[in-house]
Amino acid sequence: MKASHIRKLIKPINSAYSEMFSGRVYRVGEGAVSVRNHSGEAKQTVIGVHGFLENHCYFTQTYDAPTTELILLTCSNYHIPVNGVTPETPEWEVPIKHLEGTVEYDACILNQALTNLPSTRNIRIHGHSRGGAVILEAIAHRPELYENVEVVLEAPALPQGKVYPLVSTILEPVSHGMWPWVVRLINSAPASAYGQTFFGKMNPRKKQLLSKLFYATRDHLTIVRNIENLLEWMSRTPTDIYSHVRHGTFLIPGVDHILDRPAMLASAQQSPTTMRIIETSAPSHFITLDSKEWLPGFESLTAASQG
Repeated sequence: MKASHIRKLIKPINSAYSEMFSGRVYRVGEGAVSVRNHSGEAKQTVIGVHGFLENHCYFTQTYDAPTTELILLTCSNYHIPVNGVTPETPEWEVPIKHLEGTVEYDACILNQALTNLPSTRNIRIHGHSRGGAVILEAIAHRPELYENVEVVLEAPALPQGKVYPLVSTILEPVSHGMWPWVVRLINSAPASAYGQTFFGKMNPRKKQLLSKLFYATRDHLTIVRNIENLLEWMSRTPTDIYSHVRHGTFLIPGVDHILDRPAMLASAQQSPTTMRIIETSAPSHFITLDSKEWLPGFESLTAASQG
């Protein structure tokens, strides 16, 4: 990458979205992990891994039960979307050797969170989109941690997967130096100009979370690196990575204009028979924001935790 492009790409992007958060936030390398306070005794732990250009608020309304301990990842070089909490550095943090902004780096954040934070044995890890790839990579690094863990892969980026044809047509001509310009153009266009095409029918929560997508990262370089690394990860990762996945569910949208649905389904079908594939009628890539009805109940968790 040319030095002039890097200079343009590392110009900071200011954070534009956050929500009130009650809990603790731990810095882990260039990312973070937030643990939400819960009012009841925790019966299950959910770890949420957000997708490309999203933030951890993607999961907060989906898992709002007082008995759910919610642990939320902020991927590397993303803004932490919380108000009123000062991040702390935990004594269990270990340095991460991978390049930040990659699936591999964020997989290491996830494994540190899983090793150190859950207080229950009923653990679900829920990843959306790029978050699905992060979970699979994390399992490949440390399969023993996931023996009794349930995974939910929602509209996931998968081994041998692809992006939706229109997305790849848009990405093809964009050189590194053009990214800041492209982002400015998208941010100045009314969301209605592209929202319906990529995001499907809007509802208040989708509108709230998806209107500030291009402000999620701390710089443009992270946007470029996320895209290039994810495309490369999907093409080079074989489907035998699934051999370590024990329990869980693929949630496949009825319509997806971000990732290529047939490729996603074909990849999911290579997974072990203990994994369920639920083909939802969700009208967009954002399944649980469209409706929580397709999310598996927690009874599947107890089965997983008992191995």
